Amino acid sequence: MDWINVLVFLAFFFTASNGEEEKVTIEVVDKPPEEKCQRKSKDGDHLSMHYTGRLEKDGSVFDSSHNRGQTFDFTMGRGMVIQGWEEGLQDMCVGEKRKLRVPAHLGYGDRGAGDVIPPGSNLLFDVELMKIGGEQAEDDGPQQESAPDVFGMIDKDKNNELSIGEVKEYLKEQQGFPNDDESNHETILSEIFEHEDKDKDGVISFLEFSGPKHEEL
Repeated sequence: MDWINVLVFLAFFFTASNGEEEKVTIEVVDKPPEEKCQRKSKDGDHLSMHYTGRLEKDGSVFDSSHNRGQTFDFTMGRGMVIQGWEEGLQDMCVGEKRKLRVPAHLGYGDRGAGDVIPPGSNLLFDVELMKIGGEQAEDDGPQQESAPDVFGMIDKDKNNELSIGEVKEYLKEQQGFPNDDESNHETILSEIFEHEDKDKDGVISFLEFSGPKHEEL
């Protein structure tokens, strides 16, 4: 166990021994008037978010939807995002902006995320809710169709992890393999898992599948 993991372990032990656990800190930066906030985010809603994520320790940006020019879409309460978002994005109005401070245990914990989020990192997010379900924010332009839930289509057993078998079956269904050469199939699968399976545990989690990519920063 390296020294970072030791510190994370001690931090968890200390909070547990005091019967307390650090929670998400929410600061509402801007919010539409109540008469324009007839619907608020809740579990089961499909949300479209713009966000910028930073490491608290040095303020460096590790990911931003603005850089990609498109929102990040997901369904609340389905384990598709870190727990800090599940808690910090509740009861938001379309057009509302918040600042979130997410402690490590509600973010990526002691595993981190690839080479962009170190283990035990507290995270800061600037978030803005653009749409709830089929609704859209005022002056947000023409409504676009939601992106298909590719992860859900691949994850046949619905355990929030993609196995090699599931990815292989999906590529066959979508005719994603260039030919019937089985050895070529294995090479393609190996390259996919080498790139996406950040913690090298043999499966691709939803966070690895949709989370921050180093090349996008």
